[in-house]
Amino acid sequence: MVIRSLRAVLLATLVLSVPHLASAQGDPKAVTKPKPPEAPAKLPKVGADRTKGLDFLFGALKAAPDDISAKHVEARIWAIWLQTPSDTVALLMSRSKAAMDARQNEVALKLLDSVIKLRPDYVEAWNRRATIYYLQNDYGRSLSDIQQVLLREPRHFGALAGLGMIMQDLGEEKRALDAFRKALEVNPHLEKVPDLVKTLTEKVEGRDI
Repeated sequence: MVIRSLRAVLLATLVLSVPHLASAQGDPKAVTKPKPPEAPAKLPKVGADRTKGLDFLFGALKAAPDDISAKHVEARIWAIWLQTPSDTVALLMSRSKAAMDARQNEVALKLLDSVIKLRPDYVEAWNRRATIYYLQNDYGRSLSDIQQVLLREPRHFGALAGLGMIMQDLGEEKRALDAFRKALEVNPHLEKVPDLVKTLTEKVEGRDI
């Protein structure tokens, strides 16, 4: 039911956003856009039991007493998401990150296309490509990749926050609010997202009397 609902929201959004997309394909360097949450530069080593490890860590993330503790847990989650048994995929992902850091987004996209062809089940390739498309204002493709991420990992707070940012850019404030709330439900310690939720709640639902 959740997956069907998500598909319906994304499909409706793709239809609604077509006129906007025509005017949003300008120079991606012209405007500095905030990035959705992404993995920190340094990641800890993680154990072999991936599924059990993630379930435990998401519980720890919700229960974290402060932001510093939460960041440590969050880094471990990212480390698990980035794990791959394929040396080829690991190399391509490393090169795509270097290309993104150098603002060579077209190079990064080609590398990520290769990863997705090799391992379509690898969530972080979809997520990283969605981020690049978002930064290029290519919301249709970004939403399509976000859908692939959330079908495979509904708890992906980075993708949920990215979905909220796209909805906000498109003026779909209620959908943005829903996405940000889902992101915070998974990770209550996301930076800036609580402020966005507060602002959008006042706009969408009005102030408390």
